[in-house]
Parts: sequence; C-alpha cells; structure tokens
Amino acid sequence: MPQFETILYDMPAPHVARITQNRPDARNAQDLQLTYDLNAAFDHAAQDDEVKVIILAGSDPHFSAGHDLRGGSGKTHNDFPVVGTWAGFDLPGAEGMMANEEEIYLQMCRRWRNIPKPTIAQVQGKCIAGGLMLAWVCDLIVASDDAAFQDPVVQMGVCGVEYFAHPWELGARKAKEMLFTSDWVSAEEAHRLGMVNHVVPRDELADYTLGIAEKIAQKPSFALKLTKEAVNQSQEAQGQWQAMLSVFNLHQLCHSHNMQLYGRGVDPNGIPGAVRRDG
Repeated sequence: MPQFETILYDMPAPHVARITQNRPDARNAQDLQLTYDLNAAFDHAAQDDEVKVIILAGSDPHFSAGHDLRGGSGKTHNDFPVVGTWAGFDLPGAEGMMANEEEIYLQMCRRWRNIPKPTIAQVQGKCIAGGLMLAWVCDLIVASDDAAFQDPVVQMGVCGVEYFAHPWELGARKAKEMLFTSDWVSAEEAHRLGMVNHVVPRDELADYTLGIAEKIAQKPSFALKLTKEAVNQSQEAQGQWQAMLSVFNLHQLCHSHNMQLYGRGVDPNGIPGAVRRDG
C-alpha cells in the first residue's frame, strides 16, 4: 500500500480502495499537505487497474472541518509539484490568491470529480465548508445519522466555498438558506433533498459504505466508467461547470473586497468555519 503523511490508504475488499483523511487532531482540516496527499492517493487509485471503486473517508470524530485557516503544516507551494496550469502563488494582489485557489481548490475538486471510477464519500460527524467540496466531488454520499453539513463562509464575507455546487446538491432555495443563515443541514434533511444517498447509524457507516462499494465493484469496469461519464456529461450539458466558473470569479471578488477593507481575504468579524479541537 502507498504511504502518505496525512492519508491512510487501504484495500478493504477486492477492487475497492479506501482513502481516509488522517488529521484527527485538526478534525481533518485541509492544509496543503492533505490536499496534495489526497490528490496523490486519488491518482494512485485511478491508475490501479485492480481498483473499480474508491471510498473517501475521514478519521474520527469528524469527516472534515474544512480548510485549515491556520496553515496546518506550514508548508508552501514550493514543497509540492504544481498539478494544474496556474502558478504565481506568491504574486501580490488578487493574482496570487486566485492562482492559489485555482490550484488547490477549484481545479483539484474538478480533477477528483472526473476520476473515471465510482467514488463514495463516507461522512460522519461534521462536514464543514471545504469538507462539503470533498463530499460533493464524490458520486455517492453515505452519511451517519449524526452527520451535519454547513457552509459558514458567507459570515466570513465570501459567497460560499470555491467549488460552488450548492444549487445542484440542495436545490436553489435550500442552497440560499444554507448560505444566508450558515445553519446546519442534518443528514436526514440532506437525504430528503437528494444530496445524500443513505443515512445509517454511525457504528454501521463503514460496513454499509463498503457493502455498496462491493456491490458496485461486481460490475464491468468499463461500463462503470462510461456510466459515470454519461451522468457527468448530462450535468455539464445543463451548465454546471460554467456556473461554477462564474461563481468562482465572484468568490475572488469577495476576497479582493476583504483585502481592501481588512487586509486579509476573509472578514475577520466572521466566525471561523472550523470545528474546535475540543469539539
């Protein structure tokens, strides 16, 4: 099995790879190390012909507290190979910030969403902001009955997270409510709205998710790949990606506005969108 600093990678069943975020002390908040470890793990599973299905999980207690606003490991882009086509991460003004978020958020999520193998998010506990992006790029979401979803970014002066799938995942009205209020969406409500496929007791989550993965893995790999392409292309034909690109530009405008007013990309008067370490 490949080894990663912030990821556990295993094969819990034939043809099933499981990628587990493993920063429990930080509630799996996503720093640069975790981002690039996730990308390497996804690439490994995608390029392994023995793998048909990929599970994305998070070590307890929470699936993901979102972006690590404290910088995490302290590493910079100089410590990792650039995956996308944007660079100039240290340039001043909007240029550097947009390049940074193109690389590690928008385009990374785009890559992971388009992996030509079925992916399943196994979500327990809190799934906040950037954690939503990780769940949303997966083809299926299985949630524990105590799972809860939140995007509190508007209260930090920004119009939602970078991979703006809210209207597609929740419907327009619920998406607006989630963003305007920063209220939590429970697993049951997410299931009712179609964002989550299944809700199960927490102690059954891993086994239930694996059972779905094993059922999928019985299908021919090429048929699975083309079926995923068929559904993804249907969403593209409806304008999903163009809409996300447009909102990403609005997201950058929010950052620039906050930089002018507060000298930082987010409004410091907002409440940080992360689970407390003692939570």
